[in-house]
Amino acid sequence: MHEHPFTILEEEGFNLMMKRAVPEWKKISQATAKNDCMQVYELEKNKLRNKLKNVERVSITTDLWKLKNQKIEYMVITGDWIDSDWKLQKRVFSFVHIPPPHRGVEIASSIFKSAKEWGIEHKIYSISVDNASNNDVAVRILRDDISRSKKLLCDGKLFHVRCCAHILNLVVQDGISEIVDITKAIRDSVEFVNRSEGRALMFAEIAQQLHIPGKKLLYDCKTRWNATFEMLNCAIKFKDVFPRFQDREQSYDFCPSPEDWKKAEKVCSVLEKFWECTHIISGSDYLTSNLFLQELVKIKKVLDARVNDEDPFIRAMVRRMKTKFDKYWGECNLILAVAAILDPRQKMRVVDFTYPQMYLPSEASHNISTIRRVLFELYDEYVALAANPTGGPMASSSFQRQGTNATKKTRGDFDQYCDEVETSEPHKSELVDYLDKPRQKIGEDLDEFDCLGWWKINRIS
Repeated sequence: MHEHPFTILEEEGFNLMMKRAVPEWKKISQATAKNDCMQVYELEKNKLRNKLKNVERVSITTDLWKLKNQKIEYMVITGDWIDSDWKLQKRVFSFVHIPPPHRGVEIASSIFKSAKEWGIEHKIYSISVDNASNNDVAVRILRDDISRSKKLLCDGKLFHVRCCAHILNLVVQDGISEIVDITKAIRDSVEFVNRSEGRALMFAEIAQQLHIPGKKLLYDCKTRWNATFEMLNCAIKFKDVFPRFQDREQSYDFCPSPEDWKKAEKVCSVLEKFWECTHIISGSDYLTSNLFLQELVKIKKVLDARVNDEDPFIRAMVRRMKTKFDKYWGECNLILAVAAILDPRQKMRVVDFTYPQMYLPSEASHNISTIRRVLFELYDEYVALAANPTGGPMASSSFQRQGTNATKKTRGDFDQYCDEVETSEPHKSELVDYLDKPRQKIGEDLDEFDCLGWWKINRIS
């Protein structure tokens, strides 16, 4: 939990503490502890590998990660899938040490090696990555390599998934960059107050005198914009405390000015909707891919509403953010639309509702048609896979129709008549039936509806 080394087990203080807590405690060597940990790891790894044998498709997510204590850079590889009981499963597959520079070919090689180790190299459905050029290269290499031995669904159109949270982060960073000096001054002020217990108590006393509710100032993580937003939003509540704190603490000489606080408040008013959206789509205990579209529209509305703001400071900031937002969402994101449509609360109506708000009329119409075409293409491929699970040659619907026409001459007149009549009234597919039925009406609370549970009940046996 705290990244302590195994040597802590041989420290005198640790063993004294354990002996006081558990009289039966006996000292354990670091070698024994390491071996025990590795045995547990291998045992759990074999369990997971056996479980993955029964999984048909796995979605991979990867990101670079730095260990604080060791200053070593890793690439974490995680997998998500839906089990036989229609429950969302998520596991960490690997921590791979990748020294800089992180080239796409090295990322691709590490992902493939990890997938092969777990026996899922032919089960990868999609790969979610940050919006970086090296990741683009890595995904392109993996898509080419995997498609050599297995046909990807929709010819790989759904294989590459750009992390929406990362894209929002890039957009927001443009906004925060407008007040980078102000943010630094507020961050330094928060750190200065919290650095000593005496300062924190003094600050709390002043806040109490001014009848300002709230707890203490929040630290932020510089690489996570939502943490920076929370830090700013919290500090703004105490903006009247900082000047009085400066009067009492002579060494505090970098208090933000009233104008700085005004700018910070304006930025936070714009970023609040981004924070709400990121909070929803970054959840790990529930499905998120079906929630993106409506959240993105909310953000688009905020940017459109403030792009001509009367305040030149906000106007310049929002225009920069909107330019980047339009750049990343200018292309139709297929997999998000498909996931949203497969949410019975939304169906095709969510695309019909959101796309006209995100694109120009001609682009919206074109993208909606593309979504519908890909949706039916994906459905046809799943039908073919279900009819031929062994992976042999798949008979297309056109081939089947040709075969029917070829045998008409050898059958009776009545059979031929029935074929003609029944052909003119085509059978309604499960997808058409699903889209034609009214959407599932559910309350706004995410916890009130289990999308996977709905499909478990309503799936075709």
